[in-house]
Amino acid sequence: MLDIAVLYNKYKFLGHEFLTWLWFTLENDPERLKDDEGMPVQLTVGNRIVLEVIREESTVESVTIKGDNADLSEGIVAIRKGALVTEISLAYKKGDLGWSFTLKGENFNITGLKTPETPPVESGDETEGAVIDKLFLSREVVDLTGGLFRDFVRLRISEAWKKETVPAIKGWLTA
Repeated sequence: MLDIAVLYNKYKFLGHEFLTWLWFTLENDPERLKDDEGMPVQLTVGNRIVLEVIREESTVESVTIKGDNADLSEGIVAIRKGALVTEISLAYKKGDLGWSFTLKGENFNITGLKTPETPPVESGDETEGAVIDKLFLSREVVDLTGGLFRDFVRLRISEAWKKETVPAIKGWLTA
């Protein structure tokens, strides 16, 4: 039986490919991204992207791009050299509500999650309701990222990946 650490290291590239594809799609074809109800997702790249390329078995080169108006061209150059996105900050809007969070490709951890404002708790009786509201709002991001990953995997194993997506990504990198 394979050790869990071996499996983890063997398949973590899939999360990095997912985040790289997600960045490409957000930049070039954001209408493609839909939620579970088939509605367009209002998702934008936030203020931080981390890319890594493995040079040798023990050497990892990392590029971090951060800032509200950061120039992302350094990330494109890193991808041309073989890097993949390992972390990406995202901003998500649904109606009047907004979330921000960072998604890590290695293990799909969601960090730094900021949910929409909820009404203040004025009495102890309202605490349970406030917790449920926050859990519901947090679940929205979990469902969103799960749905996007499911769509990515479907694309990744289809013929369209090699015929359409890979050439489109290569075009994005050379533009």
